[in-house]
Amino acid sequence: MSAARAGTGGRVGVGIIGCGNISATYLKAAAHFPILELRALADIDPRAAERRGAEFDIPAASVDALLADPAIEIVVNLTVPLAHVEVGMRALRAGKHVHSEKPLGIAAREARPLLALAKKRGLRLGCAPDTFLGGGQQTCRKLIDDGAIGKPVAGTAFFMCPGHERWHPNPGFYYLRGGGPMLDMGPYYITSLVNLLGPVARVAGMASRARARRTIASEPLRGKRIPVEVATHVAGTMEFVSGAIVTIAMSFDVPRHRHIPIELYGTEASLAVPDPNKFGGEIEIAELGQEWRSAPTEHAYADDNYRIIGVADMAHAILERRPHRASGELAYHVLEVMEAFGKSSDAGRAVRIASRPARPRPLPAGTELRTLA
Repeated sequence: MSAARAGTGGRVGVGIIGCGNISATYLKAAAHFPILELRALADIDPRAAERRGAEFDIPAASVDALLADPAIEIVVNLTVPLAHVEVGMRALRAGKHVHSEKPLGIAAREARPLLALAKKRGLRLGCAPDTFLGGGQQTCRKLIDDGAIGKPVAGTAFFMCPGHERWHPNPGFYYLRGGGPMLDMGPYYITSLVNLLGPVARVAGMASRARARRTIASEPLRGKRIPVEVATHVAGTMEFVSGAIVTIAMSFDVPRHRHIPIELYGTEASLAVPDPNKFGGEIEIAELGQEWRSAPTEHAYADDNYRIIGVADMAHAILERRPHRASGELAYHVLEVMEAFGKSSDAGRAVRIASRPARPRPLPAGTELRTLA
């Protein structure tokens, strides 16, 4: 499956394209995974790459130079969502494996060529979020797989807030094509649910836009008005192939709420799943007729922000010639599901999901940090 290696020994060369807000999180997390050799940073704005490179002592390069570097095997695509497909295709054409920030693309039709080209070239395609590899999510996966809640029957998933203009330094893109709460936050929740329950078969949804313009409350653009082109409240129901039915709401229009991120209900117990945007978090379970009790986290990667673990897993998978977990197929399925909410809302009917990715292989309990077996 992998392309020919560039001779970097037991480490895998990585280049990052896109040096915006999220890049610092990836670069800090890279220190947890010695297999990753960060070789270059690039950005459409060379000054952004130079600043981030100076901060982390990594060379800045042009995009062309980064893609031409034979020692770089994986390109991490941290550009804005509208550029994910274009930059990913360039990297694949350059013979690089690609791991993209979420979502894989802003529409399933636009993202399909990524899967096709990666397959044709014998390259790996991966995508965030990789938080489902965190200790909290993996322990929940083990509980479900071990039958702790019986047969999963139903669930709820909620991310609702007043909007990202409260904190993000340049939030305009969250409200343009490619943005909105479903494409921004939905990947965490739906990826978590697919990891826990398997693929989605059918979606019924409704969507709305509360305001045509918003006012930025964060610096340095405080007071600037920005247009809203996308739905800012999306809600509906997912029917999984397994038969479980999960209610979901993703919103930038809710001042405050009391729902927890994810609850799953089985024939024998209910499970409170930690925030899928984090790697750890409290797990609670309530057996039939019993009160909620805490369940211990049994897996690694729960005590910090490991937001490059999907890239590290891909790097190990390249060396071990095994499938990587945060796969393009998984991300494509999640994108198809997210897109279906808008299609369902517009059509007034449920939408069937065509893709059927395999559930990612779980991480073994007690997996040593750095090995990702």
